[in-house]
Amino acid sequence: MPELELAHKISVHSSTGQTPAMLEKGWNPRIPADTLRKDLIEIHPTASSFKMILYKKLKDSYVGPFVIVALHGTNSVQVEVSGELENKHPTFSVSLIKPYHPAYKELFPSRNPTPLTAPPVEQNEEKKINQVIKGRRLRAKNQREYLVRYRNPVHEDEWLAESEIPDSDKGLRRFRHE
Repeated sequence: MPELELAHKISVHSSTGQTPAMLEKGWNPRIPADTLRKDLIEIHPTASSFKMILYKKLKDSYVGPFVIVALHGTNSVQVEVSGELENKHPTFSVSLIKPYHPAYKELFPSRNPTPLTAPPVEQNEEKKINQVIKGRRLRAKNQREYLVRYRNPVHEDEWLAESEIPDSDKGLRRFRHE
């Protein structure tokens, strides 16, 4: 019944040209769908679908713009994703989105309207070990492995046998004395 009353109060009547809520209270109540315009929006990158391997300080505060396709209740929206983001999940919480405002040339003449992208990271760069993090003993093979971290952030930490670590004397000596 409350939904029916709300629908009646926010619809414009032909005799007065205004809504009953406006005549009675002086303002129109906003419903959740009104707060989200179907314009372009940006999504906060902490949404798990948009976590990228970039330095935190260089990340954009929001990713986008995207077009809202559908509302799922009052707390989530479905957006239209395309291009390299097509394999990401298109539904996000309302708390992670904000309206998109393009950069206006007349207001900000020095602002460059093209988005800046991070420079490509060399994938075939040689893996140089930054530090040895942990050690473990494999009982089946009766040998030790060490978890190493590389200097290039593209390469993930990995377990290596002592024989696979270049210049292992110096790196392992530093690890054992920490």
